Amino acid sequence: MFQARGSFQGSMGSPFAKTLMKNLPAKPGLTESYEPLPASSDPSEDVFHQQSKGYPVKPKVSPKKLLERYRQGEMNGVALLHQLAQVLQFHLEIKETVTTGNIQGFYFAFCVVIDGVEYKTGMGMTKKEARLKAAVLAVQDLLPTWENLNSVLPEVSGVPPPLPVKEKSSISDFHPQRAIHERKNSVNLHIPHAVRDQLTKLMNSHPEFSACADTTAAFIIQTSGECEVVAFGTGNFNTKANASTSGRIVHDSHAVVTARRSLMRFLYRHLLMFFSKTANLKERSVFQHSSSGLLSLKSGITLHLYVNQLPKGAAQIPSKLRLNPLSISAWQVNNEISLHLSVEGKVFSVFSSAYDHSASKVVSMSATDKLTQWQVLGYQGALLSHFIEPVYVESILVGDSGCSDIRGMEISVSQRVEGITSQLPTFYCMMRPHISLVPSVATDSTDRGYFTYGINWSEGDSSLEVVDGLEGKTIEESPFKSGSALASRLCKAAMLHRFKLVAKEAQRQDLLATSSYREAKRMAKPYQEAKNMLRAYLLQQGFGSWLVKLSVSDNFSM
Repeated sequence: MFQARGSFQGSMGSPFAKTLMKNLPAKPGLTESYEPLPASSDPSEDVFHQQSKGYPVKPKVSPKKLLERYRQGEMNGVALLHQLAQVLQFHLEIKETVTTGNIQGFYFAFCVVIDGVEYKTGMGMTKKEARLKAAVLAVQDLLPTWENLNSVLPEVSGVPPPLPVKEKSSISDFHPQRAIHERKNSVNLHIPHAVRDQLTKLMNSHPEFSACADTTAAFIIQTSGECEVVAFGTGNFNTKANASTSGRIVHDSHAVVTARRSLMRFLYRHLLMFFSKTANLKERSVFQHSSSGLLSLKSGITLHLYVNQLPKGAAQIPSKLRLNPLSISAWQVNNEISLHLSVEGKVFSVFSSAYDHSASKVVSMSATDKLTQWQVLGYQGALLSHFIEPVYVESILVGDSGCSDIRGMEISVSQRVEGITSQLPTFYCMMRPHISLVPSVATDSTDRGYFTYGINWSEGDSSLEVVDGLEGKTIEESPFKSGSALASRLCKAAMLHRFKLVAKEAQRQDLLATSSYREAKRMAKPYQEAKNMLRAYLLQQGFGSWLVKLSVSDNFSM
């Protein structure tokens, strides 16, 4: 079930040391890069200081005018990004990556990176063509955000701004990037409110299960400033049962895993809407056609994750952990930021001798490690990747009132897989999320009677489902039950059923012909290639071996 973990050697301390000692993510080799100049503390100081020295000040063009010129074809995407980098003060890179064997012919590939966030890969027969395509893809994703900024960004004139008479000018008038930061802070406040409202609504309908919401995770879609919770999950356990051969047992019921499977149900529902012959349903779907041949989320839609506790595993690294040879051993560092296993709610480092690997229990990777994986492979999973491009989370919001340090999340989710993008197949990348602390969405209940229970819900559900995490099945008292067998709507068999429904609507005969859940997953070759590359990369960097599933757990059919 699990590859030999081996013994920790001193030579492996180097990757860990580099990871822990980094204050900023390492920058790979760049083709083009723009780093904004540091801003003065006084917005007017630079203008007048330069003028007093006799240097001419070239007025900047407003973002609105730059976007108009781009739409009218007066400038290309690369030029637009470079000029906006200067105006909006963000760090821009256009770096070369690689294509893979699943694309026929010889292509160059580039992707845009803005403030550490990577955008979709553009390909072309020449480097210039690939850069242009990468820029266009990034601009398509960012246009809605930039257009919304027009209301807070001033028009730029060729003369210095007038001196204030009564009030000091807003700092955002002179530093648009700070205005963007303020908008992000506003979103960070809206999302917890949206989660709280949805949680309150669900719990008011079924107050008897309010104690199940102790550990909570939710996925939120943002469109034009509106935040909507589309998937919800609570829970803190793995099943104690043996691996299921029928696909009808939920093995991992931790909150973020449950919420992610609820998100997958939401994506399946919207795929059925997209392929519907009813125009109204198709229009309401979150998906659109893309040049890749796969569907993608509509422009302007972003996905966010809220958790009310740091996920188990490396994200819970002690805030004071340092590579000081006089106070801490490389062995302890290794255990803290390595991959972790989760067994019945308890977590062990893959290098730990405390866990008995011979025990016949269902073992999962920790919730933190799964987040690391999803930020590289996408949250859609293998089956959905037959239809859609990878779906990534733009921000992870931690509403843990007892947490004051998200350093462990930064290290485990982003820094452990830095540098992997160039080795991944087309469409896949290490998507660095914005991680921040936000207000807590706490529950008032102290009842521990439902300690092992977890709930799940996704947009469109008429009621919530309650699953016993240790049993891996729906409880008898659950408001929603799929049948007498008490198989959860989140189990693998249920996902395979939805996969077949979408394959039928999409007229994918090749997918309908698959004989098992395992075969359908293995047919998603770019996804499987990216997964294998990720696991090899983590092992190479010294973080340990990823859990190898028993094939019997996926070898079932409808």
